[in-house]
Amino acid sequence: MSGDTCECQVYDEISTLFNKRFLYVQEADWVLPHASEVFTQNHEEFEELQVLKGRLNKVKDLLSDKKLDDWHRHTSFTNMAGKVVSEVRKFANAELCTQAWCKLHEILCTYSIIPSDSMWNGELNTVHLCEAPGAFVSCLNHFLKTREYLCDWNWVANTLNPYHEANDGLVMIADDRLIANTLPWWFFGPDNTGDIMSLKHLTGLQNFTSNMSAVHLVTADGSFDCQGNPGEQESLVAPLHYCEVVTALTLLDQDGSFILKMFTLYEHSSVNLMYLLNCCFRHVHVIKPGTSKAGNSEVYIVCLGYLGKKVIQDILSKMTQSFGAAIANKSLFPHRSVPASFLRIHRKCCKVFFKYQEKTIRENLFLFDNMGPEGTTWVTELRDYAANYFLKRMLLKRISRKQWIVKKQPFGSNVNSRWVGVRVCRSESYNERKHLETLTWPEKVVNGYFSPWLEQHIQSILGADCILQASDAELQSAEWYIIEGQRLPRVRSSTFCDNQLLKTLNETIEGISVDPAITLSCPRCSTVTAQAVGQQVLKVSGSIHRILVCGAHSLYQFLVEGETPSAFLECPLLSRGLSVLHDGDPAHQRDFTDMVSRSLQRLQHGDSLVLPVLSCFTRLVAGMLYMLHHCFQVITFTCPTSVLAPGADAFLVCCGFSAPSDPVLVFLEQLKQRTEELASPGATQQVLQFIPMECLLDGPVPEFLWTLNAAILRSRLHERLLSLQHWEF
Repeated sequence: MSGDTCECQVYDEISTLFNKRFLYVQEADWVLPHASEVFTQNHEEFEELQVLKGRLNKVKDLLSDKKLDDWHRHTSFTNMAGKVVSEVRKFANAELCTQAWCKLHEILCTYSIIPSDSMWNGELNTVHLCEAPGAFVSCLNHFLKTREYLCDWNWVANTLNPYHEANDGLVMIADDRLIANTLPWWFFGPDNTGDIMSLKHLTGLQNFTSNMSAVHLVTADGSFDCQGNPGEQESLVAPLHYCEVVTALTLLDQDGSFILKMFTLYEHSSVNLMYLLNCCFRHVHVIKPGTSKAGNSEVYIVCLGYLGKKVIQDILSKMTQSFGAAIANKSLFPHRSVPASFLRIHRKCCKVFFKYQEKTIRENLFLFDNMGPEGTTWVTELRDYAANYFLKRMLLKRISRKQWIVKKQPFGSNVNSRWVGVRVCRSESYNERKHLETLTWPEKVVNGYFSPWLEQHIQSILGADCILQASDAELQSAEWYIIEGQRLPRVRSSTFCDNQLLKTLNETIEGISVDPAITLSCPRCSTVTAQAVGQQVLKVSGSIHRILVCGAHSLYQFLVEGETPSAFLECPLLSRGLSVLHDGDPAHQRDFTDMVSRSLQRLQHGDSLVLPVLSCFTRLVAGMLYMLHHCFQVITFTCPTSVLAPGADAFLVCCGFSAPSDPVLVFLEQLKQRTEELASPGATQQVLQFIPMECLLDGPVPEFLWTLNAAILRSRLHERLLSLQHWEF
């Protein structure tokens, strides 16, 4: 093969990669049905599209026996656009540059989404749904700066709240660098979850954006993990897409634009949404960006020229009434309301992207077993060419750091802890994952699923080398505010711990029944005694000042016998058993707040405090530690301590007390009263937060909390798994 021929092939491959597009050519009979026909029929699938779905799933089934990490490594290399992100990051100094960043930049360069500033009087207002970690926002900022749009840009974003403990930490995006530093621009809804699929959220978002003169652009980049059932990804995500569309049509002003991520378009729900969008916008495009992995089903619907709410007002009203997941039972429009001319064009669109995806999967399968040196060289050449092609075609320009949205060094929850526990990395194939779901908890132990936690025995007191030094700043209680929300059903995630460890602990709590009266011990772990902890406390406090001990009478006795000035405070919170609520239980929050409040009232200048903690997963308890951080010269912790104080796996050791200001004590009393009220049996709310997240995420507190919680999780997992008596040490 000549060099010219090879170069032509490379160009053709990359040109095709960046030109996967389809335009719906609208026809005169594409008219919305009367609102009375909306949601009147049970859903009925379109046969030809279901045939396409079946063909695609047969191709996907060929991947079922592939190990996830092996397949991911392979497809990451064969991804022709795999070098684009790193090259853009270096060349353009792009903020928060990710695949999503590059996908939006490609879309912005391909379509006239943002018209001249004169059209909107020099103002641009945008709303970004399901936006974490914020790449669309940072990309749009880069685009506006480098294309020299002279407009006043205002933006609002929504996502699942990464700090809400009821949200699944393994589903949410972990990177919160932009979110943490731009929190006033993010809307998490009246329930603080950030879940877009509730009518209250829609109403709240309308109020939140009411100061905007008009909304010119809405983007929606939502999805969730469908690895458990990849063949039904489109159906599973359909309710989310519905809510995104309703939200966009509600917020947008006339002539506005809408960018929506979808997947395959075979189901009745997708057909109806696509027909709806074609009747509401002047132009509807479908694009598979070159930087979207070619083997997945992802496409973006680009809608230009919104005709305005007047065109859809009655239908939109009925759609709003059905907001949420319930739409799965009914079809938005009856079959007879969708013209044959639309279905013909829609099928053509589906076939175009079907062929692209099928071709890529089959090529990846072939290369998985037949890569060889020539294949490696060929793929490498394609990747290099694609990166250069993207930089030139998208007319990328460099911006300075001062033009970023977050101009200073960002803070967030992605701390580099000195020890974050033992993380289990799973690499099963789809078939192996399905088999794992059938196993009982004892069977999982026998099969080695929990071996890392069973084999990591605790040989010394954890936390002795983890020191939190006093903060020089004063507590700004005037900036504190209490955030309340629905009671947590469980603590599924935390900003302050490894969420894989937390998930595993929750599974063991629900999967293994343990009598809370039984204190388990491991013959290979060190025995933590009152003497050992007492000596550690004396070593840290290093003074003759009094030590106030909460809840651990044996520790108090050891200190008294050693003639250390000490006092004791009863601790009711230690009497409860372990649950998946952890420190999110309203009763626990009431007792913990009360205990901290009573301790601060009894302490004198220079005193030390030994405070038992169940865990520090929630924002409320993390806020308490933040407050203590400003009241003591030094804070450390000891773990495990459940033998000394059943129900608490760690003690906070706080030394060198300085009394907080009166406003802080007044606020603490108000917080105590509110947690007391919300712990009553009839209450449906609870306190979620009282110190702003900007404070909780900045400085040394997040790393201290991460290390403390990792030690608690490690100890608790090890202890729980001991209850399976057939395990042999």
